Amino acid sequence: MLKELGIIIGSDTKAGILFENLFPNFLEIKYKKPSDYISICWNKYLETSNRTNNLNGKMFEYILATLCIRENLLPIYLSAKVAFVPNVIYDLMFYTFERGPICWSVKTSLRERYKQADLEAIALKYVHRKALSFLITLEENEALSVMNKIKCGDVIGLDKVVVATRNEFNELIYELKTYQFSAPPLVKVIESNNIVTNETVSQILGN
Repeated sequence: MLKELGIIIGSDTKAGILFENLFPNFLEIKYKKPSDYISICWNKYLETSNRTNNLNGKMFEYILATLCIRENLLPIYLSAKVAFVPNVIYDLMFYTFERGPICWSVKTSLRERYKQADLEAIALKYVHRKALSFLITLEENEALSVMNKIKCGDVIGLDKVVVATRNEFNELIYELKTYQFSAPPLVKVIESNNIVTNETVSQILGN
């Protein structure tokens, strides 16, 4: 199902196969709040063996992406590139009429990796000034530490660090639902009402 939905492209990955085995139909998972869905799926994944950091990250992305489908936060862009923001691939991204791009940087644990997420958020906001960038994690203590850095100005690109299994994640989902989601506009690199073309020059000057 992940491949058909566009969450996975190409050959099935190890994480994709595992997700399908654990959750044959994620639409049938019953939950009351978005954070409950994350907890249910993540706890079931933790029961498996042979977990790796890369597998953890991919599973977390798939859980978040399928939650967005359940909550009708669409369209979602995974492993997304943004025009005029070179050399950055964003984990999950949305486009809204009110704010432009909204980015989720997805990290099961943070340590020093919040710094990269902050740099990516700065790069995004340099081009899209109203964009929002959220760091979504599962580590409560690390999230609190980075939130303190945001409050004191040591982290300037990220708007908030959100723990996906806590009520703050529910609040984020409800906030996002107040925005109008859409596909991003086609970007014209240059716009002008005064354009001199080869065809015009040839027609007027006879060259």
